[in-house]
Amino acid sequence: MRFSGKIYKNGKFWLAEIPILDVMTQGYSRKEAFEMVGDLIETMADKEGFHVSIYSNRQEYFEIGSEDTRTLVSILLQRKRELSGLSLAQVAERIGASSRNAFARYERGKSIPSVEKFNELLHAVSPKQDIVLKESTLQ
Repeated sequence: MRFSGKIYKNGKFWLAEIPILDVMTQGYSRKEAFEMVGDLIETMADKEGFHVSIYSNRQEYFEIGSEDTRTLVSILLQRKRELSGLSLAQVAERIGASSRNAFARYERGKSIPSVEKFNELLHAVSPKQDIVLKESTLQ
């Protein structure tokens, strides 16, 4: 799994943003901006041994990914919930669960949702947005 991002120069800084997570960081060079965005995602995961890779074709778009899909899913769900200002209990109510742990187990990476469940969870925390899947062309 990968998240797409955009990198561009703004004045003396290179900015790297990942729109799906609504995060941005910067560096003095393109390389440093990539290092910073990688560090940002690894810090968001807060999981020992979690590592991301950056895929770039030297243009303005890049992808950041990991073989640890469970952790990437948990980062996305937690970030979307936080951006929506919802508590775990509110999200559980939206998905029709009696316990906040129903959502928390996905957000904490204890369980990995099916594609259908993932879509349901994302709509619970971000109902006005759709996630667009696309095949990567970056190596």
